[in-house]
Amino acid sequence: MENITSTTDLKSAILLQEAEQRIKGIELQEQLAITYKSINPLTLLKETLNGDKSSPGILENMIIGGVGLATGYLTRRVFVGPSANIFRKLLGSALQFGATSTITQNAGTIKSLGQLLYKIYSSKKKKSRSNIE
Repeated sequence: MENITSTTDLKSAILLQEAEQRIKGIELQEQLAITYKSINPLTLLKETLNGDKSSPGILENMIIGGVGLATGYLTRRVFVGPSANIFRKLLGSALQFGATSTITQNAGTIKSLGQLLYKIYSSKKKKSRSNIE
């Protein structure tokens, strides 16, 4: 930057700096809006479900993880219930972790078992319909 020797040069330099600061402020606000939108959990979920074709089976993995978490939570709620006993709560947390881990690690087996049960159920339903008619 060159030396400023007069008040008019000083005023013009200040105006120039203020204009640059306004431009940088606008750019910063735009970048903040873009960043906020990109890290919004809803946006991340939508992109995961719709946009990411490079990872096949991600939806299935999310469903398996959700089922595992739900199973663990329900196991804990059934075992602990409204109890205030600290040891029972600790044991319930351990059971929750174990159930969640078991479900997520044996997802293929559980999926096959679910498909088998669905086939049995649907075949019995078809037989009962044919007997009614």
